[in-house]
Amino acid sequence: MSDARHTPPPGGATVEPGLHLVSVPIGAARDVTLRALDLLAGADVLAAEDTRSLRRLLEIHGIALGDRPLVAYHEHSPPAARARLAAALAGGRSVAYASEAGTPLVADPGFRLGAEARAAGAVVRAAPGASAVLAALVVAGLPTDRFLFAGFLPPKRAARRAALAELGGVRATLVLYESPKRVGAMLADAAEVLGPREAAVCRELTKRFEEVARGTLAELSARYGAEAARGEIVVVIDRGAAAEPGEGEVEAALAEAMDRMSVKSAVKEVSERTGMARKQVYEMALRMKDRTDDDDDREA
Repeated sequence: MSDARHTPPPGGATVEPGLHLVSVPIGAARDVTLRALDLLAGADVLAAEDTRSLRRLLEIHGIALGDRPLVAYHEHSPPAARARLAAALAGGRSVAYASEAGTPLVADPGFRLGAEARAAGAVVRAAPGASAVLAALVVAGLPTDRFLFAGFLPPKRAARRAALAELGGVRATLVLYESPKRVGAMLADAAEVLGPREAAVCRELTKRFEEVARGTLAELSARYGAEAARGEIVVVIDRGAAAEPGEGEVEAALAEAMDRMSVKSAVKEVSERTGMARKQVYEMALRMKDRTDDDDDREA
């Protein structure tokens, strides 16, 4: 928590009219950004997935709501709530929207609000900040060069297994949200469908009881099948082993690449794309070039 009241920037700059999607902490209140506090202090209208959470954040950082509207906007909100915010935007007012925690629109009901604001011609801005997805990637210890955020999997077992099978071919680290009540069952299904992959269960990130458990999917399944998990959970799963590309697949990629660039550049691109050794791809390219030259000679 913070004991200091937030001091707005000098000059009392007003907030630009439009919709401002404000990231808020996922745990530690001091993870909020100064820009987020400026927007929350200066916007004409505040909107929140959870108004109690936002009121608490304002209180911690010494920001007065005053007589400004605070509109609840979540997945169960009536159409009138979105209409009220749309009317404020149409009237040239600034609206700051905050998720219950983290970044708006990421597994969050703010997507439709943002889409309709843009369609109506309103300015839409983002104030970046805390994100459970990125925090989990940082601490999980798995590759971060390419990742896919897949949100929450279906709660029913058959649908969940089908979704996991679809994700199985993705050549990227997988990031999932999961309910503590279902995490054991989800990990068991993932172990069966995805095979022996490394994974991490990240719980209560940035909070007092933060925990990161690492192991294979089977090991984590056994752990969370035997003990009840609590709190907000992000599951990070390593990518699967790449299937060896067939010679025909590599030749097709080389033929396409050599139409666009030099042999050297084509070999480099295809080697990186398929994971095949560059020397092996180069030898294949030379064979293909020799065949092409022979065909040209016969036609001549």
